[in-house]
Amino acid sequence: MGQKGREIAKLDHKWLINELSKAYAFEWVVHYYASLASNIVSGLRTPVYAELFKKAAEGEFEHANKLAKRIAELGGEPPFSMSEIEKLAGIGIIKFPENRSDIRGFVQLFLKMEQHAIQLYSDLAENTHNKDIVTHELAEDLLAEEVAEEEEYENMLRE
Repeated sequence: MGQKGREIAKLDHKWLINELSKAYAFEWVVHYYASLASNIVSGLRTPVYAELFKKAAEGEFEHANKLAKRIAELGGEPPFSMSEIEKLAGIGIIKFPENRSDIRGFVQLFLKMEQHAIQLYSDLAENTHNKDIVTHELAEDLLAEEVAEEEEYENMLRE
């Protein structure tokens, strides 16, 4: 992003890049765990849930890329190391169900991750409102996607 593009972001860029880096790290962590789940889930409906988790992983990867682009536009760089990503993600320790056919357990775990993302993007949208239109729009778009994904997981738990 050029100079004028950075100027119109009326927030402390260091703070904003840090917040975007947290979101970027979170998306990478969820991408990793959704990808892993797609490979280890088992049971009668394995193909259905493996595909669902694979698509979730792809979506989280896309989110991470959008956030990385915005970080770069603001003159920053996304975190480089996986240890830094894990630390910044703010999600804590992820524990899959011991029984790999416990689909409900997997879905509940990813539902919690979606709810974390909703709070993250809601806060980002609120804090950038009327201060950084570009980041605000990104946060709103990601928030809308996360809300739809939360609904999808909640519907699965009703089955």
